[in-house]
Amino acid sequence: MNRNELRKADINLMVVFEALMLERNVTRVAEKLFLGQPTISSALNRLRAMFNDPLFIRVGHRMEPTARAEQLIQHLSPALDALSSALSLTHDFDPASSTMTFRIGLSDDVEFGLLPPLLRALRQEAPQVVVVVQHVDYWRIPDLLASGDITVGISQTRGLPANAKRKLLRHIQPSVLRADASDTPMSLDEYCSRPHVLVSHTANVAGFADEWLAEIGRTRQVVLSVPQYSSLPALLAGTKLIASLPDYAAMAMAASGQLHCEPFPFKTPTLDLSMVWLSHVDTDPAERWLRSRLEAFMSERAPLPLAT
Repeated sequence: MNRNELRKADINLMVVFEALMLERNVTRVAEKLFLGQPTISSALNRLRAMFNDPLFIRVGHRMEPTARAEQLIQHLSPALDALSSALSLTHDFDPASSTMTFRIGLSDDVEFGLLPPLLRALRQEAPQVVVVVQHVDYWRIPDLLASGDITVGISQTRGLPANAKRKLLRHIQPSVLRADASDTPMSLDEYCSRPHVLVSHTANVAGFADEWLAEIGRTRQVVLSVPQYSSLPALLAGTKLIASLPDYAAMAMAASGQLHCEPFPFKTPTLDLSMVWLSHVDTDPAERWLRSRLEAFMSERAPLPLAT
């Protein structure tokens, strides 16, 4: 391999090229890299001259890559990952003095149920770091990781990229949340007959519970669909409405004493909550520290809030 070719390369140009492949839009790349649009346009012209190819063709508001660009990214992304990993070995991480910004992706139930104790610990251990949370689900995680908008995500996962690493944090135990207390567990008949609130980020009126009920020949009545878990305490208060949600979110809501949670009245398939990141940040000291704290406070070993 001719290393002399590397003397012609500018790493900054490679970063711009990778960002263009991900975003397909000069304006968004400029915003993401904190550069001006003229700088990105100039970098693109230099890239075109370097590779003797247009690389991107404008189609409407998007920049569609050429065949040469698609070929280049297959070699370039692993190389940038390796370079990033190598550079991360040159510095240590001190949480007590760090002013880094961490960008993490959390599903809504994780943000409500598991983020508060983590945040309290981070404020003690790393009081100057900044945490930026983006909403994720198993559809969004791959794109947000690939674009660099987040470096780690916690959600249910599926369809991950080849360079992704995954760590199981906990098995999700579905729970029922209700405002009215009862000395006896909810029966399947009562669960099916009560009106339900469904949390759906896509405005659906059917979810996992409906699929599980269908398998045993039962149905339920969803009368309200809302986009986030945080509204449930106010919505359930003083009503016969019930909601189905992960145990950690249900217990966090019940901890105030205004709501009550209990296990599902029928057997359900196992759902997993996992932490996902890409291989190029695997050895970064700061990211390793962050993942260790996420695991400590969001895994099955972490204590859950006690319902009263």
